[in-house]
Amino acid sequence: MHPIIPSTFVALLFLEVSRTVVSTCAAGIALLVIAALAAKGDVANARSLDKVVALSNLFFATPLAVFGAEHFAAARGIMELVPKFMPWPLFWTYFVGVALLAASLSIATKIQVRWSGLLFGVMMFTFVAMMDLPGTVADPHNRISWALMWRELSFGSGGWCLAGSAPDGWPVSAKSRLITLGRIVIGITAMFYGVEHFLHPINVPGVPLEKLMPAWIPGRMLISWVTGAILLVAGVSIVFAKKTRLAAAYLGTWIALLVFTVYAAILITSLLDPSTEVKVEGINYFFDTMLYAGTILALARATPQSD
Repeated sequence: MHPIIPSTFVALLFLEVSRTVVSTCAAGIALLVIAALAAKGDVANARSLDKVVALSNLFFATPLAVFGAEHFAAARGIMELVPKFMPWPLFWTYFVGVALLAASLSIATKIQVRWSGLLFGVMMFTFVAMMDLPGTVADPHNRISWALMWRELSFGSGGWCLAGSAPDGWPVSAKSRLITLGRIVIGITAMFYGVEHFLHPINVPGVPLEKLMPAWIPGRMLISWVTGAILLVAGVSIVFAKKTRLAAAYLGTWIALLVFTVYAAILITSLLDPSTEVKVEGINYFFDTMLYAGTILALARATPQSD
């Protein structure tokens, strides 16, 4: 006779989950603690909205650790995304996993961020050139392809903003170019996402991908419209360099608020689902949006107070 195991949160979390779920959550928690300890002084010295801006490295580094762990735990599935013209797809899957974990530690601890931010940005722009751009050009009417391409471009731009704002290393002119390019890409992405929120208001907020916002979330249409308006206004301000720091700080704070309300609710319900696929989807949506918040906050931190 087999004992009956109750379908409780504890049972789901520890007995019925895959190594992908366990490893990604463990990596996220570990990096969150490391980044929080490293940011403690900056947060204490900051005032009002700058306290959120001071958490830019935390928001940026934690998702990288999660995605790095996912490259190891789910390597066989991720290797299918490697372009067919590249040899040794499993090697590149592990290589990117190592790179993401190394970048997450560097950014969280603020050690050699000029290199980790720069190289992460190069990697993301390379991914766009090799995978996202060809796919978008092949199917230009697919809005999800456009959303993903601009997401990857903005992530890379966030890495360059981190590299440009690092206190040591690059000459002032190089820092300025990195931050300016990052500002333009992040601003255009925000404008595009803002329009998408008005065209598709029932999709998840922030990064408007194919997932629908759960019907049980109160005021979901209002959340989408408010998010779209903030994205659009802040995006225009960022592109034209008008109150860039203030616009990025407000936008980054709003996206961060969505992460710990809407996406936290989606994550919790996903982890309670018996399906590993649903769990992994919830984790990816949560940390993808967290990285987007970190990208915008990185721009705010890289922008002088006068701007």
